[in-house]
Amino acid sequence: MIIRSPHPDIAIPDLALVPYVFRDVAQYPDRTAITCGVTGRSYTFGQLYGAIRAFAAGLHAKGYAKGDVIGIVSPNVPEYAIAFMGPTLIGALASTVNPIATADEIATQFRDSRAKMIVTIPLMLEKCREAAAKCGNPEVVVFGEAPDATPFASLLRPDLPVPDVPIDLANDLCVLPYSSGTSGVPKGVMLTHRNLVANMEQFIRSGQQMEPTDIALGLLPFFHIYGMVVIMNGAISQGRPIVTLPKFELPLFLETIQKFRITVANVVPPILLALAKHPIVSDYDLSSLRFLGSGAAPLGEPLALAAETRLKVAVRQGYGLTETSPVTHFHPLDGPRVTYGSIGPMVPNTEARIVSTDSGEDVGVGEKGELWLRGPQVMKGYFNKPEATAACMTPDGWFKTGDVAVVDEHGWFEIVDRVKELIKYKGMQVAPAELEAHLLSHPAIADAAVIPIPDEEAGEVPKAYVVTRAAISPEDIMAFIAERVSPYKKIRAVEITDAIPKSPSGKILRRFLVDRERMKREGTLS
Repeated sequence: MIIRSPHPDIAIPDLALVPYVFRDVAQYPDRTAITCGVTGRSYTFGQLYGAIRAFAAGLHAKGYAKGDVIGIVSPNVPEYAIAFMGPTLIGALASTVNPIATADEIATQFRDSRAKMIVTIPLMLEKCREAAAKCGNPEVVVFGEAPDATPFASLLRPDLPVPDVPIDLANDLCVLPYSSGTSGVPKGVMLTHRNLVANMEQFIRSGQQMEPTDIALGLLPFFHIYGMVVIMNGAISQGRPIVTLPKFELPLFLETIQKFRITVANVVPPILLALAKHPIVSDYDLSSLRFLGSGAAPLGEPLALAAETRLKVAVRQGYGLTETSPVTHFHPLDGPRVTYGSIGPMVPNTEARIVSTDSGEDVGVGEKGELWLRGPQVMKGYFNKPEATAACMTPDGWFKTGDVAVVDEHGWFEIVDRVKELIKYKGMQVAPAELEAHLLSHPAIADAAVIPIPDEEAGEVPKAYVVTRAAISPEDIMAFIAERVSPYKKIRAVEITDAIPKSPSGKILRRFLVDRERMKREGTLS
């Protein structure tokens, strides 16, 4: 049963990344393109395009060539866009890393991706030098200046021409981000020029086009596919300014929206939670906001409605994966209906199947199964890992997401949970995300994560880790959930904690909690 997007198919431009992103730059060369929200440092569209071309020319002059990998280890700064896009003009590509990664983690990725340069900031220079020593000693370059380090600006050569390098849009890689996919081992996701250009066209041409007066907030990390494509490349490709922030701190976040009159902010559910419930929000003027987009983690209806009601701004959820460049679903802003707990319909040129995790057969409307996707935004495969690619991609192009979904009669999808995270209670499936959405609807609960713990009788039972904002007992929490779910879904244990472990993109790192439970059982938890 192939489910097709309700949007008509669109034509994908036959352009590489930079020619696509800057196709209209001649119309607004003096418009501000990207600004640092902390320092105020900025580039116009003309300056940014010129710097990207100058970096490409400088790389070529130093002997870098098609297929070479440029690693980036940096928080969001305006120069990130230059380091990311410049290599693509000569057929090279960026591989992006979480700036809070350890030296060993950085080395592991760049050893695998065979990076020949690492671009970073002075604060992270020593960590990147340590990483470089462990992965073949790629050249280390810094934004700004640092002792005994190559300044990034010295590699920009506006005096040299950009070489004419042929690009195979469907096969030549544009970026190599890393994702754990449906397993816990990070793998390089091979995304081509066509993947990224197709995805920007898909979400821009079907309801996510920005308004002429929009200003976007560049808070979500550019190393992550969400910030990379939807914000950094997506806003610039539409000629809209971006204000960058290096990290999330609630007062700075709110101050930046107020100061720069931000109209569009893409966030993750934990940030929406703060916007909906934190008292400090009332101290700031956020009236410029017209749209809050949520992705990277499930957003429950109570939280979406709470944020929308408090801020009087449209809150819409979307869905995607690194392997899909990333957007496959979102709520159209101007659609006739909104189902808040849903991720919305598919973007154009996209197909889906929902496949039973038990029988392997396709299931219909209202039935749960693993979400499979096919479209021009789906990755080429995992870098140097044909077995991992074969495990999640079929010969006819279907990508198995590892997420459990349900589709309604209108073609709107809801993510129930991930295949590997489902709790099996006496053979019945319990979705942690469903329980977490209920927990977050309680006014005394600030954050929550649900994991399976072993049970001799049932096999597994749900346990909740909960961050509270007011006094509430574990017994009261369990009773609250028991009133709202079927008996087999009840939470059987609660632990009050200070914080829920999450990735920078907002995903709950359940494996840390599962490992904690295992160590407690083994008596090895310190």
